[in-house]
Amino acid sequence: MAWLTADEGYEITLEDGRVVARRSGGRQLKTLPKALRDHPEVDRLRRLAEWLDRHTASCVAQVDTWMVSSLPVPTELIARVWPDEAWRSALRDMAVVGDDPDEVGFLRDATAAGELKVVNLDGETVRLSPRTVTLPHPVLLPDLDDVRDFAAELGITQRVEQIHRATWARPAATGQPGTATEVRDYAGGKFASRFGLAARATGLGYRVFGGYATCRVRDGGRSTEASVWIGEPYWDGESETGGLGWHDEDGRAVRLSEVGPVAWSEGMRMAAALYAGRTIEEGGDA
Repeated sequence: MAWLTADEGYEITLEDGRVVARRSGGRQLKTLPKALRDHPEVDRLRRLAEWLDRHTASCVAQVDTWMVSSLPVPTELIARVWPDEAWRSALRDMAVVGDDPDEVGFLRDATAAGELKVVNLDGETVRLSPRTVTLPHPVLLPDLDDVRDFAAELGITQRVEQIHRATWARPAATGQPGTATEVRDYAGGKFASRFGLAARATGLGYRVFGGYATCRVRDGGRSTEASVWIGEPYWDGESETGGLGWHDEDGRAVRLSEVGPVAWSEGMRMAAALYAGRTIEEGGDA
């Protein structure tokens, strides 16, 4: 960002999200001079920095939603937002799939003409121009371990956790009756207070509604909500994680045998993340 003229012979700009100053044409100062701390231009830059932070977080959240739900994203849309640094940072190096579901590549660039440049798993840079692409959830990627190894060779880093996202595959046989609708692998995690458990859920990005922590996933064209019991809303005594279940768009419980692969993985990921914050008594299980 360019340097802006302020009073007292100073210039100011944004650097790494904070306002910095220098004497006109001189070296950057270590701290913001007292004379500028309440300056209108400094306040304007601070508000701009806050907006940029919100915008960046919004872009990351949107790309995460596309990925978790494996939604088709218009290639033209990606090309349009690519010049925006926040969007580019969120999208760059995401694994994408075009017209051929078996052809996975890492997104490296997008042109104004609507072409995407990706590095495929053979290490070749190719151009794609399908009408839409998907950013597949990792549980849907064939040979995920090979994809991860190749990404490591390329030095791929992702703002949105995709290829290194923890995944759970639904077992062919759950060991429960065919009518079962609940998994209790991560039930019984004790917390000092229900407030602390709810705060952990929201801090991890999950919605707390009533007595549940929830996450909604679009899987196989249908919307499914995973939920974990975390305790009565107005109770702030000791609490513990309950069972994990899934519900359809009409609120009906979904049998474990009918839960889709993405909904299963994301539900188990939520339950495991909540359980990981439990209170571990001395001498107890880790």
